Amino acid sequence: VAGCCHGALDKMYETLELLQRRHNVRPDLLLCCGDFQAVRNEADLRCMAVPAKYRHMQTFYRYYSGEKKAPVLTVFIGGNHEASNHLQELPYGGWVAPNIYYLGYAGVVRFRGVRIGGISGIFKSHDYRKGHFECPPYNQQTIRSAYHVRNIEVFKLKQLKRPIDIFMSHDWPRSIYHYGNKKQLLKMKSFFRQEVESNTLGSPAASELLQHLKPTYWFSAHLHVKFAAFMQHQTNSKEELPKATKFLALDKCLPHRDFLQIIDIEHDPSAGDSLEYDAEWIAVLKATNSLANVTQSSWNMPENNGLHAKWDYSATEEAIKEVLEELNHNLKIPCNFTLTAACYDPSKPQKHVEPVHTINPQTTEFCAQFGLTDINDRIQQAKEEGSARGEYEEEEEEEEMDSTGSAEEPSEYNTDNSGLSSINPDEIMLDEEGGDEDLSTCSVDPSPDHPPDFSASFSDIRIMPDSMAVSSDDAMDSTNEELDKYGVSKQVEEKSLNERPLKRIGGNENGNGGIKKIKRRNQAIYAAEDEDKTE
Repeated sequence: VAGCCHGALDKMYETLELLQRRHNVRPDLLLCCGDFQAVRNEADLRCMAVPAKYRHMQTFYRYYSGEKKAPVLTVFIGGNHEASNHLQELPYGGWVAPNIYYLGYAGVVRFRGVRIGGISGIFKSHDYRKGHFECPPYNQQTIRSAYHVRNIEVFKLKQLKRPIDIFMSHDWPRSIYHYGNKKQLLKMKSFFRQEVESNTLGSPAASELLQHLKPTYWFSAHLHVKFAAFMQHQTNSKEELPKATKFLALDKCLPHRDFLQIIDIEHDPSAGDSLEYDAEWIAVLKATNSLANVTQSSWNMPENNGLHAKWDYSATEEAIKEVLEELNHNLKIPCNFTLTAACYDPSKPQKHVEPVHTINPQTTEFCAQFGLTDINDRIQQAKEEGSARGEYEEEEEEEEMDSTGSAEEPSEYNTDNSGLSSINPDEIMLDEEGGDEDLSTCSVDPSPDHPPDFSASFSDIRIMPDSMAVSSDDAMDSTNEELDKYGVSKQVEEKSLNERPLKRIGGNENGNGGIKKIKRRNQAIYAAEDEDKTE
């Protein structure tokens, strides 16, 4: 399991290869918890919501072009620093490169009998009840709202009844920090204190899913710190067996600490090594297809409140059986990756290429097979019809007002924090220099092809102990050393990779206890650091 990849695929896969050579450990599957940055070309860079100084090509394009192939099957969700135009092509999931699979806005797949679900993006209450209306070229608001979680995805996931083994979200479920070593977390990230004490750190939508799905494992990233927790769920009846979730948040990719974790999970050793559809999830998609919304109008999901004729869209056994019959009981996801954009060529830079709205053949095939609505096709139709009536531009202006705080119906959640409102010096911040940034320009500065310094970085690979359980919140707060037993602050002794601690640069070194203030001259685009926590 990896935290925020930030496009550093070469480093990530090279680290896994080194792990195999040194310790004879070869993972069957790699999960990435967002900020994957599947950037194919310069146009994709311009669709990524980060200050210009962070817009680097990195190495994904080599895997997209076929120059390289991921050495291990990789499944990822989206975060809040993504090539949103690329991921938008695959709202139901699909291959972004050979052997690299995106779960979509929300999705569930199976691998060797292990059921894996996830939801992409981060939570923002002012966009939560809107439809997926954004499309490239994005404006200053939609480049951000494109990756905000929507209620339709949460609603779909809440229709699931069968057990989930693993679930991924980019931002943390709200309140999860009360089930781990909170003191140690605040010692490492003191600027989280206000949000933790007010219980506003993290996503309330993810918290709702955690309570409903009760997966065995929940993995997140986003806040660039490693943190483990153990949540015992309440049972609804005496007959129901108690369930618990082992939560783990990972740090960002090399050279930073704790970005990767090896976890051994029970699976079917006789199963093939192909990624498979989940029949119940497909049945839920079919049942909820009529709820598809591609407008920016806020709306609520059906619920049992007397206002809706139907509110239960869960899949019946008969519906699941029909899906299996449609697939002839062959759930293997087809390897139908298709190039849909020109690949970056270092010898022929294209700095001014415009991003375009693309219909991906994978999505077209998936929708045709299961009778689903192609969201991008609907968006394109709405855009063309609106342009013909001269209304599309007016809708964009209305959306800009809504996204910057206009009056709208109150959200079912009363806060708008998905990350933190205080400054996190370890996150991607507002540009410290210069004025407002122009979305029409990007800094195409390919990262040098230097091999990673494994002597300094490999120590950050941790082998997860058999149990990730941690004590209750009260017990954890009694000592800062307690969580060390669970592989969060040090390596498990019998599986140690001879970790050498890395010295953290900045912060309070040299006696400087203050946090460096960030200039906000570019607020017009990156509205405020607490708008997206600009990790």
